[in-house]
Amino acid sequence: GSCLESVKIAIDTGYRHIDGAFVYFNEHEVGQAIREKIAEGKIKREDIFYCGKLWNTCHPPELVRPTLEKTLKILQLDYVDLYIIELPMAFKPGDAIYPKDENGKFIYHETDLCATWEAMEACKDAGLAKSIGVSNFNRRQLEMILNKPGLKYKPVSNQVECHPYFTQPKLLEFCRQHDIVIVGYSPLGTSRDETWVNVSSPPLLKDPVLNAIGKKYNKTAAQIALRFSIQRGVVVIPKSFNPQRIRENFQV
Repeated sequence: GSCLESVKIAIDTGYRHIDGAFVYFNEHEVGQAIREKIAEGKIKREDIFYCGKLWNTCHPPELVRPTLEKTLKILQLDYVDLYIIELPMAFKPGDAIYPKDENGKFIYHETDLCATWEAMEACKDAGLAKSIGVSNFNRRQLEMILNKPGLKYKPVSNQVECHPYFTQPKLLEFCRQHDIVIVGYSPLGTSRDETWVNVSSPPLLKDPVLNAIGKKYNKTAAQIALRFSIQRGVVVIPKSFNPQRIRENFQV
């Protein structure tokens, strides 16, 4: 229920861009929050920009539309505003979200990103997604799609990790040249999960420079970090369940 409440608080605060994914297992709550706020007359459906994601086990072209339809059914919405390929590599299709072998290693699946992209284009043509994009793609993977023969729609966005400690200047410049918007996840620094982050590096929000700038402008280090990305033309998607921080993050 905390996700339901957080989304309602966010909508009341003024947020309109909601970044979701089937694999977050909370789309039912997000959809409910949107529908409740529409029923209250607070917003219309077209005010909300909802981003959904195609998970790694669903890359085969024949699985793309049914996967999006499943997301729409969970959300109880007619379309998503943006649908993106969450990662450029595929896992073995099936019921397991994280398929692993007997040694605990991920089971990958050979994928043709161009074929997956064509299935994404068909979803846009069918009106199930207003626009389509990608996530965690590097320049080479983006070029593979941009240079695809018969490309109908290019990716409108590339969602990647982006914050003051990981500024992605080369990728940002490449995407700018191709009118691809960078959406920065973990804009306040990554989670402190030692399985994939070097926890010996200081947490971003304790950075002395960010805090000094914050002091000057009477803002928090988090607000400075968000504003930094926005001023570079990066869309930010901070995550919070704390009502005070949800409101603070908006005041940049």
